[in-house]
Amino acid sequence: MTTPSSWAVTRLLRDRDAALYLTGVVVSGFGTSALWLVAGVWVKDLTGSDGLAALCTAALWTPTLLGPVLGALADRVRRKPLVICANLALAALLLPLCAVHSPGSVPLLFAVLLLYGAAGVVADAAGSALVVAAVDPALLGDFNGLRTTAREGMKLVAPLTGAALYTAYGGPGVVLLDALTFVLAAGLCALLRVREQRPERPDGSRRRRTAEGIRLLWAHPVLRPLVCAGGATMGLVSVASSLNYAVVDALGHSPAYVGVLYAAQGVGSVAVGLVSGPALRRLGERWFAVAGIALTGLATAGRAVPYDPVLLVCGLAGGLGLPCVLIAAHTAVQREIPAATLGRATATADTLMFTPNVLGLATGSALVELVDHRPLLIILGGALLGTACVPAQRSASRTAARSPSDANPA
Repeated sequence: MTTPSSWAVTRLLRDRDAALYLTGVVVSGFGTSALWLVAGVWVKDLTGSDGLAALCTAALWTPTLLGPVLGALADRVRRKPLVICANLALAALLLPLCAVHSPGSVPLLFAVLLLYGAAGVVADAAGSALVVAAVDPALLGDFNGLRTTAREGMKLVAPLTGAALYTAYGGPGVVLLDALTFVLAAGLCALLRVREQRPERPDGSRRRRTAEGIRLLWAHPVLRPLVCAGGATMGLVSVASSLNYAVVDALGHSPAYVGVLYAAQGVGSVAVGLVSGPALRRLGERWFAVAGIALTGLATAGRAVPYDPVLLVCGLAGGLGLPCVLIAAHTAVQREIPAATLGRATATADTLMFTPNVLGLATGSALVELVDHRPLLIILGGALLGTACVPAQRSASRTAARSPSDANPA
């Protein structure tokens, strides 16, 4: 018997534009995931510094802070040509890394990673707006879920491929692979049959246009609590992730066992992407986010239990729960924000939700040296359960204010 979930997924995959875009996400995501792992290993091999290796991830994330500025670029031109150009630019940007062979060339690697992250912010903002034009609005939740499944699935496969390629051919081999994936993604995007109107000439100053994304999100009664809850969730989870090595050490495992936890989490994230569409239609964005944050809180607190099976179950549960608030927030932004300003709104939402990652990682790295990880995990789990109340309270107040005839979730 065909379930609503399988029907929606089948309908999406049969849609030419949706299938092409998702294939592009898979292809480019494969190369990106491979490079993210290899960049740190590469720097470690060249310099011997753990700190510099860790900075590779920070370099890739830092441009997210400029989301409101970079996202505004996605509203100035047609999104399809911009996505194509961004992918080709990323491919060209990577080629100078083939010259990185000594500690003295590491600054070039960091410069490329910063530009790589910035181009990725623009591409993601334009791509989110392009999806709205290419996909049936009723299937946006299904599409965002499948996109999450595709990206998380690549995180399970690509790092191993990247590590093998790095061992055989060094960093340049992975660089060429990543560049090729961006060229292929650009070609797939070029095949999309999407009609876009030329954007209207922007009004107001550049500063005002940049701030428009923040204003749109903050003034919206649905988006504000979702995005704020998403940012708080990501910050708390990043603190908890800093405790992973302490958790496995307490169980007598080697640091490599952390990879098993990440694999369990990845399986959960892949699975939730497949069911997010039907769940969003049944629960609505707010309650879907509430359920995901609450499950993440329980999984975080459960990791304080010194028992391997519990730890693996909590890893799987965390993988199921964490993407929910991100999928809900992105889907709500796509539904609620006008197309003309969707690029800057999407990039601003990503800034607000992902910037706490950096702060959380720094905080967790300090706390793990000062306090026992078990009570800290329980505290973090409780804080996540409290965070789940933010969109829940907003949802309850809106439901009470509406009549029974229009109280169904969007």
